[in-house]
Amino acid sequence: DERTVVEIASRNPLRLKTTPYHVKYKKWLVSAARHLRNAAAASDDKAFANYLRMRATALLTDDYYPSDLAWVRLKDPKFDLIFAPYETYLDDLLGIKTSYGASVLVRNESESAKLAVFKKYVPDIQDALPLPAEDRPSKKGLESPMEVMDAPFRAGDLRHGYQAAADNLPNDPRIHEKVGSKKIFFKNFTDARVNYVILPVAKLVMRPDQAAQASGEGYLAAVMMHEICHGLGPAFARRGGQHVDIREAIGPAYSGLEEAKADVTGMFGLKWLVDHGALPKERLEEYYASYVAGIFRTVRFGTAEAHGRAEMMEFNYLSEKGAITRAASGRYVIDYAKMPDTLAALAKELLEIEATGDRARAEAWFNKYDKMPADLRSALDAANNVPVDIDPLIPFKEGVQ
Repeated sequence: DERTVVEIASRNPLRLKTTPYHVKYKKWLVSAARHLRNAAAASDDKAFANYLRMRATALLTDDYYPSDLAWVRLKDPKFDLIFAPYETYLDDLLGIKTSYGASVLVRNESESAKLAVFKKYVPDIQDALPLPAEDRPSKKGLESPMEVMDAPFRAGDLRHGYQAAADNLPNDPRIHEKVGSKKIFFKNFTDARVNYVILPVAKLVMRPDQAAQASGEGYLAAVMMHEICHGLGPAFARRGGQHVDIREAIGPAYSGLEEAKADVTGMFGLKWLVDHGALPKERLEEYYASYVAGIFRTVRFGTAEAHGRAEMMEFNYLSEKGAITRAASGRYVIDYAKMPDTLAALAKELLEIEATGDRARAEAWFNKYDKMPADLRSALDAANNVPVDIDPLIPFKEGVQ
């Protein structure tokens, strides 16, 4: 079970026992649930207050399904809250156990209004993916709420290590099938990532004219499509005529695979939006430049981290196909003409791995492509004085004032 602690049995050291999270962490969860109920009582948003009460119950039972449904169905809340054991990034053994994460969110109205073009075409992008129809269930009629939020506070898994600029939650495939998922974009974290890490690194390792094409808006578009595409593709893996949870089928390689799938199908989706007139054609190079600039940031995490492993694989595949090359100057150059077909082919490979739940294929693919080349390591040395990631300083009382 994804929400149990496995321990050595006290009475028999040769045996293991499992304890549900809500039992193991009861003394903290009881207090957290009380605060959520108090917040619900203070809220003038009835739907949000109901969600807070349901989430309080979920913390004390480990049954998140009802509150997840209520959360996805919230309509443009002014305030929002992530508080659940959702992600498995910290389980380096099997990639199954989840960790608690929390974030307080405040809606950015002006930026949220710009999401309409992305939200409108989600079902069409799903239908356009390079997969058989039986492996890409229709998204027509499902909820696809999207929010651009500022996050004055985050804790737990969301505060540890990699600082997410967006999230697609919940991860429960039952929720995806029934109502869809919620995409949240953390505007203040995205701005900090772009301004303090991505653009400075790009200026040091990319050809100057292409580094200048990378932008905050281009990167945000890629991030938006990344999160949308976490919810696209197959909902389950097909194995022996049965539907199997993709995470369980793929095992430890799943986190890297899913991050890469979201990256690459996201760029496939951006090209689709450009081709169908939903986004301006003249911005396509900006999107590609911003995506590649983001890769140079993320590979610095190393391949022990899921996002780093995913983007290291993407870089090596794109390089193998000639979509990214290194010039005599030592700077990297994007071949914009090769990007669409190369990304489409990679999207097909990753989507097929998920649809078949082929663990051996996933592991072999990453083993082939997830090593950092010596020339890239050398190029990134120029960015040693640029931070690898942002490190937010958000003590609770300061963060919510």
